[in-house]
Amino acid sequence: MATKVKLRRKPITQGRESLYLDFYPPVRDPETMKMIHKEYLGIYIFSEPSNEIEREYNAEVLLKAEAIQAMRIQAVINEEYGFLDKRKQKGDFLEYFRSFLLRKDPKWRIVYVHFEKFTSGRCTFGEVTVDLCRKFREYLLHANQLKYTSKKLERNSAAGYFSTFRGLLKIAYRDKMIRENVNDFLEKIEYKDVKKEFLTAEELGRLAATPCEISVLKAASLFACLTGLRISDILQLEWRHIVPASDGGYCMRLRTEKTQTETTLPISDEALELCGERGDGRVFRGLERSMIQHPLQKWLRQAGIEKHITFHVARHSVLSFLLKAS
Repeated sequence: MATKVKLRRKPITQGRESLYLDFYPPVRDPETMKMIHKEYLGIYIFSEPSNEIEREYNAEVLLKAEAIQAMRIQAVINEEYGFLDKRKQKGDFLEYFRSFLLRKDPKWRIVYVHFEKFTSGRCTFGEVTVDLCRKFREYLLHANQLKYTSKKLERNSAAGYFSTFRGLLKIAYRDKMIRENVNDFLEKIEYKDVKKEFLTAEELGRLAATPCEISVLKAASLFACLTGLRISDILQLEWRHIVPASDGGYCMRLRTEKTQTETTLPISDEALELCGERGDGRVFRGLERSMIQHPLQKWLRQAGIEKHITFHVARHSVLSFLLKAS
């Protein structure tokens, strides 16, 4: 049965009537999946016009309401219910963004804080336009760091943050939360080529012999060098992931953060020793992502290493050395 769309009136206060459309049979709201049979137009007429001005006003408003009615009839025929997503367009995009923070890499939280700051804490889905996203791109290129507010964001940090934000836009478009695939009209922030430096075996030995104010940072960093694990994987590494290997010794069975695939990795006796006494839950208790920034750099300087070494680079150091030596 074809849905009919009737223009109806509902008496309200002060001698006015509210105009609405009546759908019969009702249509399904694509967001809530509930059947609805009324759409209030937000326009009103006089119940009993008392003069020529009020009669002319009623006539003009009714013409507008009938035009909307005609568009709805066409939409029903074509099964295009775009007019039903007005509520979605007014939804809180920041709340939607927040819903990903516990499920995604901690970098998402940093991007969220920057975007919240950029939008002054208010942004609806309807406001997520190409223009807004381009302005956010410019914001990241000139923004200061969140923790060290007197320092500008590094170019590669801005590039990574904008890439994460574009990932969110892709998900929002897939979920039909935004109408337009704005990524099609956005330029990425290009990464700046930087010289990658690695620790030599001698430097690694010097680092191991140097005390670190944060013992868990030292253990985790050396563990990364020996296993090649990323910080995200080390943060979620639990004792249940370290199991006896079939050929003796131990191995790690875990799902890596980047590839989201199950993998089995060997673990040497030296790396296992860095884990400490076996227990329950996380292996490196107390380790925080923030430690791999300035605390790590301070420890490197105390070891007399002046190279710019990040946690990501450090985890490749011994592996790179062994490959060169083989």
